[in-house]
Amino acid sequence: MTSIDRRFFLRAGLTAAGGALLSACSTSESTTFVQPGGAQVRATETARRPGRAREFRLLAREGQADLGGPTVNTWLYGERLPGRPIRVQAGEVVRARLVNRLPQETTVHWHGLALRNDADGVPGVTQPTIPAGGEHLYEFTAPHPGTYWFHPHHGTQLDRGLHAPLIVEDPDEPLAYDHEWVVVLDDWMDGVTGTPDEVLTELTAMAGMMGEGGHEGHGAMPMPTPTPSASAKWPHMMMNAESDLLGGDAGDVYYPHFLVNGRVADAPETFTAKPGARLRIRLINAGGDTAFRVALGGHRLTVTHADGFPVEPVETDALLLGMGERYDVLVTLKDGAFPLVALAEGKRGMARAVIRTTRSARAPRADVRPAELDGRLAGYDQLQPAQAVRLAARTPDRTITLKLTGTMAKYDWAINGRTYDPKVIEAIRSGERVRLSFVNQSLMWHPMHLHGHTFALAGSGLRKDTAIVLPGKTLHVDFDADNPGLWMIHCHNVYHAEAGMMSLLGYEA
Repeated sequence: MTSIDRRFFLRAGLTAAGGALLSACSTSESTTFVQPGGAQVRATETARRPGRAREFRLLAREGQADLGGPTVNTWLYGERLPGRPIRVQAGEVVRARLVNRLPQETTVHWHGLALRNDADGVPGVTQPTIPAGGEHLYEFTAPHPGTYWFHPHHGTQLDRGLHAPLIVEDPDEPLAYDHEWVVVLDDWMDGVTGTPDEVLTELTAMAGMMGEGGHEGHGAMPMPTPTPSASAKWPHMMMNAESDLLGGDAGDVYYPHFLVNGRVADAPETFTAKPGARLRIRLINAGGDTAFRVALGGHRLTVTHADGFPVEPVETDALLLGMGERYDVLVTLKDGAFPLVALAEGKRGMARAVIRTTRSARAPRADVRPAELDGRLAGYDQLQPAQAVRLAARTPDRTITLKLTGTMAKYDWAINGRTYDPKVIEAIRSGERVRLSFVNQSLMWHPMHLHGHTFALAGSGLRKDTAIVLPGKTLHVDFDADNPGLWMIHCHNVYHAEAGMMSLLGYEA
């Protein structure tokens, strides 16, 4: 690894107006990195041949959200939960002005897009934070069609209501379907049991009380008694979330609600169509600490895309989505009313919506568990990339090993035993085939996300930007270094990331 040296900090500085420093230049080993707004970044953007610009305004604000009964005070983009989708065609330019009316600074990260580096939204790396009362213009080409989304990259703000879909349409769409439905899955506690900041405080405070030694570093003070929900002493912790699919411990945080498109299971959103209609569902997991197992009662799903990139079509009963993952599926609708259920994996709760094709059909019960949830589940091993997006065979020029370390007891989540330090950057070079080896040495699963690129899973070649790494397992992924800048790699469990499981890649200038 290399470190940005003291000269950089003196040059970049921390200004009261900017609120963050821009990472860029020299290291103590005399390595110079491509700057987020530098010439190489601008040249790469020009090579994308930007099309017409589409104007959008994002208002980040405090407000109330109706979850379908419970009404909560939270933070929102505009008036909706989730925020209103942004839609553009591949090759068009997104020109989005963020107006910050929150009580604190923020940024916007455009998750999954291979966009220009200075629009990536990482505070202190690609931009200063946007202060309360301030504005910032994001402008970038959306190069690849697919299902993406956007959210803050500042503190625990992601676990409030600040997220929305970003749909990049294919002007030469090869799929045939009658309707499209964007489905955003979420776990929710904000304004009900507390705030995400209070959750992080509790998790880290508990860790500080555990001390050294004992199983998982529990120390002399015992861990809280396992319960299926929170306890009076630890109101935000879930100590009994277990899943074989996730290798054991399914998550840290207790959520009183799980949502589909901002609605609780007792007041579900209903999508209506005619029997026989072909429906495209774009699934997005916007949760902070929860994986969802998704199925549609009475139907099989045909998987067409993973994280925005096409796959060879595969039929499945269910799908598992870690935080930050997306899947597109096609389904031919039957006659009746059917539950779309997102089981909070290992957490004994669920989100749901309803698809209705017959007005007189009886609505499914709120607690119904479709048999498809326990049927065939298409995992990474069952999915192959479409030929058009398969990376060409090539031996990696560089391998970077990223050990995922830490424990629940100490809450010391890190990469290679080091909590996030923006001065520490893994150097890569343009044109290289880079292999990332995620070695999970912890007892928890981690959905690992790479900014600015879509990688290929070694073996299958499946294209993704976020992938689950199970406890005790190693996942190798490859990508071509073709998008210069400074890019983050991190766990998409927002609490693991904020505890320190983040790192940076930098292109040598």
